[in-house]
Amino acid sequence: MECKVFVPCGALGSGIAEDSLARGMNLLPDIISCDAGSTDSGPYYLGTGKGKYARSSVKHDLKLVIMAAHKAGIPITIGSASTCGSDSGVDEVAAICREVCEEEGIKAKVTLIYSEQNPKEMKKRFEEGKVSPLPGAPNIEASVFDSCSHIVGLAGVEPFIKALQDGADIVICGRSTDTAVLAAMPIIRGCDEASAWHGAKVCECGGLCTTNPMSGAVFLTVTDKGFIVEAVGENAECTPYSVSAHLLYENSDPIHLTEPGIEIDVSGAVYTQLENGRVYVEGAKLKRSEHYTMKLEGSGPNGFQTVILSGIRDRDVMKAPMEWIKKISLFMEDRFKKVGVDRSRFSYSIRPYGYNAVYGGKVPDEYVPNEIGMLLVVTADSQDLATQVAKLFNPYMLHFPMRTDTQLPSYAFPFSPSEIERGQIYEFKLNHVVMVDDPMELVRFKTLDF
Repeated sequence: MECKVFVPCGALGSGIAEDSLARGMNLLPDIISCDAGSTDSGPYYLGTGKGKYARSSVKHDLKLVIMAAHKAGIPITIGSASTCGSDSGVDEVAAICREVCEEEGIKAKVTLIYSEQNPKEMKKRFEEGKVSPLPGAPNIEASVFDSCSHIVGLAGVEPFIKALQDGADIVICGRSTDTAVLAAMPIIRGCDEASAWHGAKVCECGGLCTTNPMSGAVFLTVTDKGFIVEAVGENAECTPYSVSAHLLYENSDPIHLTEPGIEIDVSGAVYTQLENGRVYVEGAKLKRSEHYTMKLEGSGPNGFQTVILSGIRDRDVMKAPMEWIKKISLFMEDRFKKVGVDRSRFSYSIRPYGYNAVYGGKVPDEYVPNEIGMLLVVTADSQDLATQVAKLFNPYMLHFPMRTDTQLPSYAFPFSPSEIERGQIYEFKLNHVVMVDDPMELVRFKTLDF
């Protein structure tokens, strides 16, 4: 007993190589499964309900996948449509699918799975004690649900199973767990369920589990005892290291994988190198959870931003960048008082890229950078105020000296005007789970015939 799952790319719209697609299809998969979203790129996409990838890129990948699946007579599962998995994202990917099918003369039964949530319903469940925070989640009150532009629940495997069993040729799901997209068909086929989930976790991001993470595609074969992972991208192989290491990806515990309704324990997993760059894995164990929960992600507006980038090579600043930031900040606080700007309506930060802007910690005492990109970020309750504050900073981001007893230095603005308005910004407001009695109760289905 086995099920072959072909994962042509790590994210729909990121690019599918036609040679890798051909190699994968030559292995005769039973299904093509592809994730299409993530929170990796921040809260903007969920906050706006928009996708990260260009529509033309998504259509390029979808066309290749649909034509390959149609020719082979196999179904397709797509999860977290249009990056954030909003209802509008599902509809957008469905519209692209329709275009492709009409252009290529393909008939298809398409099942849409919506997982965007009603804020009022989630607030009610919160008040009933059915919503719990995940580690690191912010403390919230019921009002936070009203402040979210979009709230999505991560669907588990059950909606995919239902759609496939009902005969869907193409399944397009809103926000879902990456693994659920891949695990559905192996579970339907009666393969070892723990191995189906473990293999799905390994292969969720395509070529990331291979020796060439940029290769894109990967092939998963799940059996009644374990699974085999095979790289199909160019210049790529799978090794026990590359396969096992993926359990650390977006997972704080490399031994335990938590999914809706289950937990996978891979502490006893054995990774065996096979010929032709393949890896065989067995030994994962599955435990049913006491309660079935779905993760909730919510994003909403959090002010407006204007930024300025200044390039600095001044040697005095290079020797002590954090001191320069402290001095200009104290100077500007005095300026704000003098011009009467309401300090409660905005915040700002100056981030020294090339020094410690990425990690924010202390650098070695002897380290003196060659140059730094000083990034000013002003966040305010209106765009006009954010830009006003940035304009107050403007001459000093260009000329503020380390010492007042010297001639003013000149730095460099790479853009003119230097103030760049980012518009409304968003923040994640929910990183919680909601308890449900039925895996289907927070998802909705719609079937279309193209």
